[in-house]
Amino acid sequence: MKKAAEFWAVIPAAGTGSRMQADIPKQYLQLNSKTVIEHTLDAFCANEKIKGIVVAISKQDTWWNNLEISSHPRIKTITGGEERCHSVLNCLRFLSNMAAAEDWVLVHDAARPCISSGDIDHLINSLVDHPVGGLLALPVRDTMKRAGVDNEVCETVNRNGMWHALTPQMFRLAGLTHALQQAIDRNQVVTDDSQAMELTGLKPLLVEGQSGNIKITRKDDLALAELYLR
Repeated sequence: MKKAAEFWAVIPAAGTGSRMQADIPKQYLQLNSKTVIEHTLDAFCANEKIKGIVVAISKQDTWWNNLEISSHPRIKTITGGEERCHSVLNCLRFLSNMAAAEDWVLVHDAARPCISSGDIDHLINSLVDHPVGGLLALPVRDTMKRAGVDNEVCETVNRNGMWHALTPQMFRLAGLTHALQQAIDRNQVVTDDSQAMELTGLKPLLVEGQSGNIKITRKDDLALAELYLR
């Protein structure tokens, strides 16, 4: 009998978060008595479907080892890369030593602390039989404008069929490894994992997620995240 595919999580956390204009990377900012990344990891540690978690941190990171969760038995750490895509690829290569090629990998932003175990279950249940994989996302509700010079409106964009991409994004280990490596080899800039898969000609599935799954990018996002976590 063929072994059922297992589920793993990858958390790229090697970024500096320069837009926050803080003294420390945004994943280590305090949020309701914990750091941002601790809230993020708590959700994956709480989900029994997740076999293990690989976190990519910077070579210069001096905060990670001070966190209690850094010694969690299901969490492994590796050194991240120059860009997010390099960090994710490093994690995938590490995972290949313990996971099967057809296992599923859920890649999630370290700075999305409001993800819940229920959100993770929803993504897994929606994609477990899908041939490609997919991502949590939200349909665009607002009128979309494209900016030109000096932020003047040059076009109103039709929002029909437009979605905000969120994370986690869930794909097979071998397939995502190949897609990211190919994009990097071709110097194609990819801002998320779905884009790497799209560049190979595949069509990931959009799975509607929760609006509270926000990404900490600016200082006022922390206050909003506190409300969602409460």
